[in-house]
Amino acid sequence: MSESSVKNVTVSADESWIQRRFHLHQRQTKIKTECLAGITGFLAAAYLLVVIPGLLAVSGMDKGAATTGVILVFVLGSLLMAFYANLPFMVGPGIGGSVLVGITLAGDGITWPIALGIACWSGILFFVMTVFGLREVVTRSVPQSIKLGLTASIGIFVALLGFRNAGLVMANAKTHALALGDFTAPGALIALLGLLVAVGLQARKVPGAILWAILLATLAGIPFGVTHLPGQWISLPHSVAPLLGKVDLIGAINIAFLPFLFIFFASEFFSTMGTTLAVGGEAGLLDEHGNMKHINRPFMVDSIAAALGPIVGIPAATALIESSAAAEAGGKTGLTALAAAIMFMLMLLFTPIALMIPKEATAPALILIGLNMFSNLRKVDLANFTDALPVLMMVMITLISNSFGTGIAGGLLFYVIIKVVAGKAREVPVGLYILAIPLVYYFATLVHH
Repeated sequence: MSESSVKNVTVSADESWIQRRFHLHQRQTKIKTECLAGITGFLAAAYLLVVIPGLLAVSGMDKGAATTGVILVFVLGSLLMAFYANLPFMVGPGIGGSVLVGITLAGDGITWPIALGIACWSGILFFVMTVFGLREVVTRSVPQSIKLGLTASIGIFVALLGFRNAGLVMANAKTHALALGDFTAPGALIALLGLLVAVGLQARKVPGAILWAILLATLAGIPFGVTHLPGQWISLPHSVAPLLGKVDLIGAINIAFLPFLFIFFASEFFSTMGTTLAVGGEAGLLDEHGNMKHINRPFMVDSIAAALGPIVGIPAATALIESSAAAEAGGKTGLTALAAAIMFMLMLLFTPIALMIPKEATAPALILIGLNMFSNLRKVDLANFTDALPVLMMVMITLISNSFGTGIAGGLLFYVIIKVVAGKAREVPVGLYILAIPLVYYFATLVHH
């Protein structure tokens, strides 16, 4: 047998293992597509390597150690999602949980080790609920109209995040209302350029359109001073020792912290549920009832990540909404998550390169993906008032609270209230009546904190 034949047999064997392991044929996808999707997802989420450590540093955490911790959580969580759940979801710390630990709890005088303890207990509760199948029960009890509206609600959140990262929208310092940004600022111009490139490439069905748009916007940002070239391209990771094992589980057991625990738990619970269903829908992984087969697997992965993340100083690990960029790029299997995990692993040595990508360059991807997801609102029966109104309320609460977890919780609560008031109480599953009780408490604690 010739040398070239041996190489072909080896490549075929490798491809065969990958095909079998990730069920590529069943999900009608290819290795190249999955790898490009993973890289696209990584680029869309790379800004979190800057944002999350910055938020946590406000509470007094070591920023360098937090950066390494974030990368480790990304790598381990995404690998677990790849090989256990075989889904195209990246797993990492969410902004909401980091704000709670770094800013909200710190502002109330709670030390970061205790804040991490509260986050850890929340993750443990996630894990227990997942083991007993309670999270799947709650998810399956969500009405079809709410499931259809989830994608639209999360889409508007993602699009708004993109507009804010681009500097096209900002919060008015006096009124705290949203206002238009300076469209002539360098960052905004780069974001608009990236958006036009992404639209043009997608319209021509160019593979990896979003990925190319991010890369071109990053390059275009160099002469504008938006993209800052690093002084060095390779650097050793910071030690995670200042944060390792500093979580205070005992100190977090205090009845005074119960409202914080519930806010943490409820917001992350609904954020994870919404992300799983919305991104799963984008990847074509839901059935006709809006449910995902083996949904307990991704729930198990994010609960493990949420429980173990605080050990290295990183709270609220979850399936990230930025995974929608990977799904939009064609990701359908765990191979996408594996590709993203490898990219994040490389950042342990090439962190300066990831930090070089400005948020303005990734903003067009979030805007385009978010608006595409919001278009799914047309699937909701808007002529049915009692089904449509809770969905529209969910979208509005997401915008007002700047949290799609809170928006989903509000949509479910309004669904129960509106059905009862309209005389259609029998259409509400029994499980939702039970769920409405803690949801009322959630909004009460949210208002006071």
